[in-house]
Amino acid sequence: MLNQRQNEIIGEFAIFDEWLDKYEFLIEMAESLPIIDPKHKNNNFLIEGCQSRVWIDAKINDKGLMEFTADSDAILTKGIIALLVKVLNNLTPKEVLEAELYFIDEIGLSQNLSPTRANGLVAMIKQMKLFALAFQNKADKS
Repeated sequence: MLNQRQNEIIGEFAIFDEWLDKYEFLIEMAESLPIIDPKHKNNNFLIEGCQSRVWIDAKINDKGLMEFTADSDAILTKGIIALLVKVLNNLTPKEVLEAELYFIDEIGLSQNLSPTRANGLVAMIKQMKLFALAFQNKADKS
């Protein structure tokens, strides 16, 4: 499932030759983002290390799968988090923790972001994996 999603994204980005077109596609992806509950747009859900403000939340559904919601005050960043949510949503905490997100390098994303946005990308992934770790630890204790 995870690799299939990553390969789909690689295929979607492969149709674009120029990075400007890829940025536009990322911005379009922002529209698909499951938006975080407005009451969670506070410092408790804010990602440290991002140039723009990004909020991420996660819950476990009744099937034991993670469901992410997020938002950002910057449209490009919103597209980036939408991409991550598309790949990591509805996976188990273990799958999220073990996920090797090869699509990021394959589509050239990390190489085409400013250093501060690249740091933000790393911070978003780290936060999503921290949620997974917390859910995994909670499951292990019960």
